[in-house]
Amino acid sequence: MVVRLSKTFGFEAAHWLPCFPPDHKCRRMHGHSFSIEISVEGEVDAAKGYLMDFADIKRATEPIERELDHRCLNEIHGLENPTSELVAKWIWDRLKKSLPLLCEVVVQETCTSRCSYRGNDAVTPNA
Repeated sequence: MVVRLSKTFGFEAAHWLPCFPPDHKCRRMHGHSFSIEISVEGEVDAAKGYLMDFADIKRATEPIERELDHRCLNEIHGLENPTSELVAKWIWDRLKKSLPLLCEVVVQETCTSRCSYRGNDAVTPNA
């Protein structure tokens, strides 16, 4: 049986997006209450009855949460242009080694705006 588990964590952070035109609202410093959903997927161990302990996902994400919480994301190495897309990949890159079953990172920066990243292998070309 294949299942997908998801665990959510959040952080408060400020950022500005240097890639936007000077008069765009996102070019100004502003903040968000980010919500991050981490998903792993795989075969359930028949003997145990579960894929992995949710606590293992939490343990893997806690250092990332501490690094991002109450920071200016632009000041973090690798996030000089902290779009949701690049934040999702940045998180993926830090989690993939400790969570080999990682299948998706979702970054939600507002209640109506979010980005999903499934790793480079998930990209399918347009027909």
